Amino acid sequence: MPRALISGITGQDGLYLAELLLDKGYEVFGLMRGQNNPKRELVETTVPGVKILTGDLTDLSSLLRALESSQPDEFYNLGAISFVAYSWENAHLTSEVTGMGVLNALEAVRLYSHDDPKKVRFYQASSSEMFGKVQTVPQNEDTLLWPRSPYGVAKVYGHYMTINYRESYGMHASSGILFNHESPRRGPEFVTRKVTQAVARISLGLQQDITLGNLDARRDWGFAGDYVDAMWRMLQQDEADDYVISTNETHEIRELLDLAFRAVNIDDWVPYVKQDPRFMRPAEVDLLIGDSTKARSVLGWEPKVDFPSLVSMMVENDVAEQKRLARI
Repeated sequence: MPRALISGITGQDGLYLAELLLDKGYEVFGLMRGQNNPKRELVETTVPGVKILTGDLTDLSSLLRALESSQPDEFYNLGAISFVAYSWENAHLTSEVTGMGVLNALEAVRLYSHDDPKKVRFYQASSSEMFGKVQTVPQNEDTLLWPRSPYGVAKVYGHYMTINYRESYGMHASSGILFNHESPRRGPEFVTRKVTQAVARISLGLQQDITLGNLDARRDWGFAGDYVDAMWRMLQQDEADDYVISTNETHEIRELLDLAFRAVNIDDWVPYVKQDPRFMRPAEVDLLIGDSTKARSVLGWEPKVDFPSLVSMMVENDVAEQKRLARI
């Protein structure tokens, strides 16, 4: 039975990946920070087959203990402070967890593996936010990185450190440069879930409107459940490498609003949407669109859920959830 250790087990990617690996017959261990983590119950309910270990990406010794306990064949490092807007408020903590945390994870694997550098196959969750002020359209594995947020800068550090450990120590360490990926499990602070949750509440008469920032920003949005399959495929390759994972399509926030409101039979969303400069980024990333040709040809991966289906899925989930919460 193969064994896997996942940091960031409480996030949408961690939950979907755990489900995938359990279905494939893995023994799965989830790394969780703190004894009284408020999301522990979520993990235990959603993926009861996961064995929870306590550890922290900022604490090398705790990572070594987790590796000794789980003895994994694969380590998926999904843990990060991943809300981009927050990274301007606390750039130092973001750098410690999202950047230095990767170094700690890599060093823990290196020390645990002793004289067998490929003993544990390592996956690093890189991000399309690394492209930032994009230099080419679309973006692929060779596009110059120009991050526009402390989060993006921290991800660049982790990305290059993963490459360095692969080249310096011969580790099987791969990075997935994932473009925006969403799901009903996405946190409500992210714009997609913020929109679908608000639309659900507006349709039920529980909320009057929604306030957003830049409606012209364009993103390459896919389904998180599809993207974790790409992570797994990377670690099944004989040689480690880096891959862009994307739908190769881009959509405006306005398109997101069109689809979300249409899902609850509201054709004109303008009366329900307000804009506030406070929700604008200090340095905006205007256009992200990936070129996942390499992943499709080498990994045999391709997304299954298209953008309209993704938005409908999220709205339907939020309508049901809000009805339950409001006892409608």
